[in-house]
Amino acid sequence: MPLPAWLSPDAPQCDVVLSTRVRVMRNLAGHRFPHLAPSDERLAVLKEVLAATRGIGMDLEVNKSITNAEREYMVGARLISPDFAYQDPSAAVLLNEDRSLSLMVNEEDHLRIQALVGGWSLETARLLALRAEKGLASQLHFARLEDRGYLAASPFNCGAGVRHSCMLHLIGLASAKRLPNILKALGEKNLVARGPFGESSRAIGAFVQISSTSGDAVEFAGAVEYLIQEERIARINAHADKVAGPAQKAITLAQTSRTLTLADCLRVLGWVRWACIEGMVGLQPRQVDAFLSSMDIHASISDKGPEQARADALRGFLDMASIPVLS
Repeated sequence: MPLPAWLSPDAPQCDVVLSTRVRVMRNLAGHRFPHLAPSDERLAVLKEVLAATRGIGMDLEVNKSITNAEREYMVGARLISPDFAYQDPSAAVLLNEDRSLSLMVNEEDHLRIQALVGGWSLETARLLALRAEKGLASQLHFARLEDRGYLAASPFNCGAGVRHSCMLHLIGLASAKRLPNILKALGEKNLVARGPFGESSRAIGAFVQISSTSGDAVEFAGAVEYLIQEERIARINAHADKVAGPAQKAITLAQTSRTLTLADCLRVLGWVRWACIEGMVGLQPRQVDAFLSSMDIHASISDKGPEQARADALRGFLDMASIPVLS
């Protein structure tokens, strides 16, 4: 499958921000939420959504009953959530040509419209997601109450139904031991910090997903721009040996290990990415991002155990790039 649009090498501020996402949640009036609806009702929802996309001329590829490897690719590329019921006949993911827009049908809610773009590009993502929502709203009747806003399967998600998020690499702040306090302060402002793979993942390798469900784009943008500024200051203040030493240890671990957990791989890639940014290795940061997004496909299609397949893939990636010994 093609690389998603967010891996564009010339994305703005992609040294710190890997991608920006805006997700819009909607449910169809007159239908039960997916977890309460029988299969025939969920299939009816899918049929209505597909008809609506055709009605407004959205050119989307429909993916149903995808393979496990395709599922791993889509999760790694952040096109679907890890919990998406990809083998359910009533579930589908619709993708535009460059993978900047995806629609999940019958996930937690009837419809999750997601715009995912490279680097720090909040306005671009918002326009893409809200334009798609507006078009679908002309064909579908979304469930909404005046005092609650848009209704959701989880009552905590009722309201605007919009989540802003971005994936950042905060390795400088982590190295300076400032990241835990900063993430705690963000939590006090109702911003959620997670790992790269959604709700159940942790921020390993300093890859952190920051999100907000308040719908306040200005407040969210201010928080992210603060993080970008502080991360760049932390990188400037770090001595070269604080990068080269840990990066070399991470590379040696990857080159000598026969099995690696997902957490181990994320830690290695976190240090390698910083070394790339500092010009210490012959890779571009976006090459690391591309490998990160496709890493677990290797574990899915290999006949080896996932930890061995993952280690082989990472070692092959580093060998192909001719990673030198750092001094």
